[in-house]
Amino acid sequence: MIFMTIFKKIKGRMIVAIVTIILIVIIGISGSNREKITSFENFIGNLITPIQKAFNNGGESVVGAVKSVGSMTQLRNENQELKEEVAKLRDKVRSYEDIVSKSEYLRNAAILKEKSKFNLVQAQIVGKDPGNWFDRFVIDKGTKDGIKKGDAVIQGIEVDGNVITEGLVGRIVEVGDNWAKVIAIIDGGSSLSFNVIRTQDGGIIKGDFEENISGYLFDAKADVVKGDKLLTSGLGGIFIKGLYIGEISEISKNSDDLLVNIKVKPAINFNKLQDVFVITGK
Repeated sequence: MIFMTIFKKIKGRMIVAIVTIILIVIIGISGSNREKITSFENFIGNLITPIQKAFNNGGESVVGAVKSVGSMTQLRNENQELKEEVAKLRDKVRSYEDIVSKSEYLRNAAILKEKSKFNLVQAQIVGKDPGNWFDRFVIDKGTKDGIKKGDAVIQGIEVDGNVITEGLVGRIVEVGDNWAKVIAIIDGGSSLSFNVIRTQDGGIIKGDFEENISGYLFDAKADVVKGDKLLTSGLGGIFIKGLYIGEISEISKNSDDLLVNIKVKPAINFNKLQDVFVITGK
């Protein structure tokens, strides 16, 4: 039964193939020794030419399809290999960036410890609040190391002319024997007074739960520009005077022209904090 079913399916194709072969043989035999062919032979030739063309095109199509499948498979494999290579290169770039960042931090830290006029205690960050930013975190030093509530937390930061200075991170808000909690200047609960280095204009800034800090200048006519650098002023007693905060990134005025509003880009990268220093005195 299976044989009969298969035979029925290919019966038509077999007949066409057999007839085509017979006709080709007839033309070959009858016309091999003659310069001209008969009308009948011409008719037969016209009849089988389309059939031959169809078989030939069909064969070429099959070969082309097989080649296309092979090419697609090769391209797919090559694409996967390229993706894997790109992923490896990205990992290497991240690794190199981490090395550069760490080496820069170590260099700045070493210079700061040597030149700073303050007593510094180096500490490692051992915990932080959830989120991308180090707005609140815990360090591994406490009262046993001379740290007390209100102490300023800093990092060594490079400013113009390759000068390393004390970049403000935040302040100690809670302290134990061998640990302390820090609130960073980008936290919404942190505010401080500042002076513009270039003009000595003063004002207040506070964290806004993002990387930037926003605030205002006391003098509505203050001649400040984008890029002006800020230091802590010491007013209010929250932070000691002269710690580097960052630079002005945006300036705007209220409609009543009573205040000059600013946004400040901190000198510290609060997305990649590792170790810090605590100022315990002079």
